[in-house]
Formats: sequence, C-alpha cells, structure tokens
Amino acid sequence: MKKSYLAIALLILLGSFAGHAQQDPQYTQYMYNTQVVNPAYAGSRDVLSFGLLYRTQWVNLDGAPKTATLTADSPIGNNMGLGLTLVRDEIGPSKETNITADFSYSVNTSETSQLAFGIKAGMDILDVDFTELNLPGGVIPDDPNFQNPVDNKVAPQIGAGVYFNTERFYVGLSVPNFLTTKHFDSSSINDPNVDVTTAAERMHYFLIAGYVFDLSENLKFKPATMFKAVGGSPLQADVSANFLMYEKFTVGVSYRWSAAMSAMVGFQVSDQIFMGFGYDFDTTDLSSYNGGSYEFMLRFDVFSKPERVLTPRFF
Repeated sequence: MKKSYLAIALLILLGSFAGHAQQDPQYTQYMYNTQVVNPAYAGSRDVLSFGLLYRTQWVNLDGAPKTATLTADSPIGNNMGLGLTLVRDEIGPSKETNITADFSYSVNTSETSQLAFGIKAGMDILDVDFTELNLPGGVIPDDPNFQNPVDNKVAPQIGAGVYFNTERFYVGLSVPNFLTTKHFDSSSINDPNVDVTTAAERMHYFLIAGYVFDLSENLKFKPATMFKAVGGSPLQADVSANFLMYEKFTVGVSYRWSAAMSAMVGFQVSDQIFMGFGYDFDTTDLSSYNGGSYEFMLRFDVFSKPERVLTPRFF
C-alpha cells in the first residue's frame, strides 16, 4: 500500500498546485485575450471577431500546463454583445474543458466612451486519468483506488464583469466564476485510514487596464496591466509595455511579479488578421528545470461596415 499512499500524496500535491499556484490559466498576451476573463468585453470591438491562443508552459517539464483558448464575439442589436469562450487546460493527468456563453450590455457614457456589464454562464468538464501518472514502480494494477478517475464530472459556471473603454483607454473588473468547484474529495478514496484534503477552485478577481499613447505619427505606446487575486494565493500582477509601429508591427516586454519576464511580438497581417507570439523566462528557481513558456495567438475580424476598417481598435 506504500505505492498507493505515494500516488494519493502526489494527487494531493497536484490538486494543491492546480488549486493554489495556478487555478485559472495564465496568459502573457492577456491584453488580446480579454473575453476569457471578462464577459463584458464581448461585442466591444464592434465586429464579428474570432480569437485563438495556444500556450505551452514550462517546456521540457513533464506534466507542465498546456492551454488552448477559442473565443468568438459580435455585437447584437443595440448596445449588446454575445460571445462564446472555450478553454482547454491540461496539467499532468488532468484535462479540463471550460465552455461558456458571454453576454454584455453597454451604456454610452459619452460620444467616445461606454460602460459595459457582462455575464458569463456555462460548464466546466474535468477528467483525471490515473494511468497517466508517472510514479516510481507505476500504479498498483489491482488497487481499487486507481481503477477509475478521481473525477470526471460537469460543474456549472457563472461569472460577471464590468468593462469601461474609450478609443484610447480601458479598465475592467471581473469574476469569471462565482461558484466553488470541488475536484478531489476524501469520499473518493476507499481507505478509511487515508485523509485526503479537498482541492477546490476558488473565485478569481481580475482587474485589467490599458492605454494608448501617441509618441509620434507612426509610433504608439501601449502599456497594460492585469491583477489577479484568489484566496490562498499571493496577488499576481502583470505589467506590460508594447510599442505599435506604423499600425503594423508590435514589440513589447512584460513582467509577472516574482514569476517571469516576457517578450512579445505581433504583426497586423491585414485589416482582418493579427498574429502574436510571446515567450516567458522564469525568474524563479523553476527556470533551472524548464525551457520557458511559449504562446501563440491569432485574431480574425469580419467587417460588415467598410468604414469600420478606417477606425482600428487597439485592444
């Protein structure tokens, strides 16, 4: 049974890691992935917009997180927006799929600014496969605790957010999920001598902001920041600085407090297509065991009004 206890201990560590160190996925190019954390962003670009992002974290580290996101959103009717968000997150033997619908309603606060309120509703699907655990000696084949996944269930998700923006400035506050979801529970272990602490996803609070400064006719400075707070974890703060040249090329750097330094590049391929790439270098001791983190993103806009192309959005 020692191997069984070892496996259970590793699962607890996995639950603690996913539940405290990184519950919701993190992104370097968060300024282009706003809808994932704030439903009030849906429809704010005033076009039908699709976004794809793939992140592989801590390359060369077994079981490291891999995240893929797909977003789609569009304005509907007057002052309303509708969107769809899909997030696929893999950490070790756990695979989590999040599917939500996003709805926003905005109020024009001036000719060039608006305040939007959004709600997010959907489901979260989690699967943990014990056979993917890489343990010394492997998992005991006849151990009943490992014949079935610890969790393979659907949990509801409800979130909300507010988002204020002008042509040059934005700020948003959101909670993507108000519900606490328990993933690992002592009731799933059939040994009464084993006490397993429950790991649960807690509420995350996101504060985002950004501004666009004109440095010259063909050069813009775009600072942005994101703060993430969750119970049981230290406050996470990201600060970035991007420079947009000729409204085509973007280069920038970012710093995640006590965690990583990042470099970003982007290219506006056409009026409809924007591509971006990000690389993280860990500033913690973990940097000795991985080759950094990579992120790729693609955004595609469908314009229904020709004049919309002449007034591009910077976020």
